[in-house]
Amino acid sequence: MLAILAQAEKTLFLPAQRSTVAGSHDGLYHFVLWMSVCWLVLIAGVLVYFVIKYRRKSPHDMPVGPTHSTAIELGWTLPPLILVMIIFVWGFRGFLDMNQQPNGATQNQVLVAASKWNWLFTYPNGVDDGVLHVPVNTPISLVMTSSDVIHSFYVPDFRVKQDVVPGRYNKLWFQATEVGTYNIYCTEYCGEQHSTMLSKVVVQSQEDYETYLAELEEKILAMPPVELGKRVYNIKGCKQCHSVDGAAGTGPTWMDVFGGERRFSNGEPRIADENYIRESILNPGKELVEGYGNNMPTYQGNIKDAEITGVIEYLKTISDNYDGPILDKAPAVQAEAEDATQDTPASE
Repeated sequence: MLAILAQAEKTLFLPAQRSTVAGSHDGLYHFVLWMSVCWLVLIAGVLVYFVIKYRRKSPHDMPVGPTHSTAIELGWTLPPLILVMIIFVWGFRGFLDMNQQPNGATQNQVLVAASKWNWLFTYPNGVDDGVLHVPVNTPISLVMTSSDVIHSFYVPDFRVKQDVVPGRYNKLWFQATEVGTYNIYCTEYCGEQHSTMLSKVVVQSQEDYETYLAELEEKILAMPPVELGKRVYNIKGCKQCHSVDGAAGTGPTWMDVFGGERRFSNGEPRIADENYIRESILNPGKELVEGYGNNMPTYQGNIKDAEITGVIEYLKTISDNYDGPILDKAPAVQAEAEDATQDTPASE
């Protein structure tokens, strides 16, 4: 037990403090906790004492004594009032601190897109990832929205939580104080896979953070379309609803989709070609596959054309209905190769 308390840095019942606002949050929590314990002991003790001292000893015993005491009335009114005001002021100051972003937070702004059942983080250089990376000892501003239902962003180690609402942007800021990896949860019930809507915050040094962003951007630009499609499947919420092995899910499986016939509950059958895949991503409610509802949010504005191409090429690799060529190089790499070929003088 002592080892657990030491590891948690004396934050009873709570994870270790890893942000600048965690100390104020925990201080108020422990004040309310121990105040409640003291009042419980006091009231229970007085109750037991009165039950024993003033118990009725015979059927003819009648209560005697004053029926009113101003001192007692003030005694059980003023102390609770003072304590409640202390809690209010303490909590309100913490609320203001957590809702007023410090100078510099907007310079490290990350866009957060929540969807069933996925988190997606877009960094200032335009690249995105399913894991949140931030520099240590630096205020971070999150601008968050949802594409479907209400979600809630929560990092227990930072003591920060904010609802993510469709149709509007909510903001949250924090400043991590220690390098490490911490859990992200959704704390607003958002559907059958709510409990799997998990991610991580990776807190790094400023140098490592900048290196991560540069390497991620370079990696994405050089990624072959099939690999890019796999990446989209894993980080943009596709895998939460669509399997790639034929297993049933919230949405239809991706296995053998490309080149096969699709039947719809609100349209005529058609072959799943490149245009169908693109329309399904950008306007998923236009044609609903038989047996499935309109559960998928649109990715309009949240996905690049190169990523759509990657998804199409990836679908080709897992479909027995397609036996044609597959793009094996990223467009940027292909263009560089063609330029190099054109610049090389022909041998005489």
